[in-house]
Parts: sequence; structure tokens; C-alpha cells
Amino acid sequence: MSAPLAVLGSANIDYTVAVDRHPRPGETVLGGDVVTATGGKGANQALAAARHGARPVFLGAVGDDAGGRQLLDALTVGGVDVSAVDVVADAPTGVALITLARDGENSIVVAPGANARVEAARVVERLGALAGAVLLAQLEVPLDVVAAAAAAVEKADGRVVLNLSPSSRVPDALLAVCDPLVVNESEASDLAGAPVDGPRSAAAAAVALLERCRSIVITLGSEGAVFACRVLSPTGEPAATTGHRPSQVVPVVDTTGAGDAFVGALAAELARGAELAEAVESGVAAGAEAVQWLGAQPPRA
Repeated sequence: MSAPLAVLGSANIDYTVAVDRHPRPGETVLGGDVVTATGGKGANQALAAARHGARPVFLGAVGDDAGGRQLLDALTVGGVDVSAVDVVADAPTGVALITLARDGENSIVVAPGANARVEAARVVERLGALAGAVLLAQLEVPLDVVAAAAAAVEKADGRVVLNLSPSSRVPDALLAVCDPLVVNESEASDLAGAPVDGPRSAAAAAVALLERCRSIVITLGSEGAVFACRVLSPTGEPAATTGHRPSQVVPVVDTTGAGDAFVGALAAELARGAELAEAVESGVAAGAEAVQWLGAQPPRA
């Protein structure tokens, strides 16, 4: 059975400059021309979910400016419901400053702007109209908003998918309702307190982290993703099970939106009623596709 999908998160205007290599501390390097595009982890993931057949409701905020209007247009054209987005007058639309190296790796600084003005009470009110929803959230909006939204969805028998990015300390009560918690290798290392650098160590970390969440997915870049969840054993007792979904080898243009494409596709599949293994497989394919275009969001057809 399908469920409504709500995406709570950030919406930014991205300014990207290509460089031969990332500058060292205190160093200035020359780059190419600045490329301006729409982005933000929440907006990226909502568009990725829509690309996989969902009709996500976006919960977030933009400024009352040209950037905000550009973002609302991009989301609408991409198949995202923006009726619940707040347009705030006392803050600019969020901005991300991105340097993209020749090898496709990036570094990003985010100025949150309106994203920091997302209000918990308004988000919870809007979630009230989406009974049984799958909520997809990240951490580029205030943590108290994410926690309140997750609690509301849990109370309404929905499902919480949390992409723990950027890596932050979060309350145990929030982790406990995540189904799944989605992290990359460095985020998994922070949580597990042990190095995660490939499928084997990721599987061990995932099983350990099942003590803190309902299910977990660890993304591994070019090596795909590992997941862990609990299933009933033949004796009827819950037991941990893990799986690895490798990624196909593709030419890499820009890794900026790969993680968001993965999570958006995964959430769309879960909202459709897919099992976690199937959703992870779709996420891996979406991430491999995303590294083949420039920017955080797919080019418009």
C-alpha cells in the first residue's frame, strides 16, 4: 500500500565554482565561472522522490526574494507539492557555496537563511493532514523541528526516515523512531565509534547501530550501500539481518547530489510500500545516475 510522503528540509540557491583542487587553509586558488542552480538537501531529496514517481509534500521555508521564487518554481515543475512552504520576509533564501574539484569531489558551506526559520508548530500542523505518512528529514533545518515532526509522525503511525546530514548529535528518542536512519561512512563512524571504510565494516556498524534505531542504511559512495534491519527468526524472535547493494561503475562528473538522489529514491520506494532491501537498491541506482550530471538536482527535461 502506498502512503503520503512528506519531505522536511532545506531549500537553497547553490553557487558552484570548479577548481583544479580544493584550497588548503589560508590558500587562494583560481576557479572557473560561478554556476548558479537550485539546491538544498530537502529540495534535492524531494525532487529525487518525485523523479521516482512520488508526489512529495515539501515542508520548509524560502525567503521573499528571487531565489525563493526560483526554488518554488523548480520544485513545482519537478512534481513537488509546495503548498506548505513558508515564504518568510525577515530572512533571505538559503545559500550553499560549493567548490567542485577536477576529480568530482566537492566541499560545501551553507548559509541557512530562511531554513533556520522553519517552525515546529507549523510543520506538525501540516503533518496532521497526512495520516500514516512517510516523513523524510535531514538536519539543515533546526533539530527541534525535525524532532517534533518525527514525534508527530510516530504518533500517527507513520514512518520516519532521517538522513543524518550534516552529522550532528541528536536525541536518542529521535534515533529510536528512525526506520531507517540513513548515514554515510563518516557519519556511521561518528555514531558507532568505530571506523567504517567499506561493506564489511559498514555491516558490523549497522548491526551495532540497530540497538539505537529500527533500521539503518549506510551509503558507501562507489561501493553502493549496506543496510540492516530486524526480521523474525524461525523461532519467532527478532534477529538482525544485513544486506549489501553494490553500485554500477559509471563516469563521475559531480558527486554533489548523489546522496540526496539516493535518499529521495529510497523514501519514494518506502512510501510505495517496498521492503527496505528493494528501496536501497533503487537508491543506489539513483545515486549512480546523479553523479553523471553537474549540480545537486537533475537537469530539466
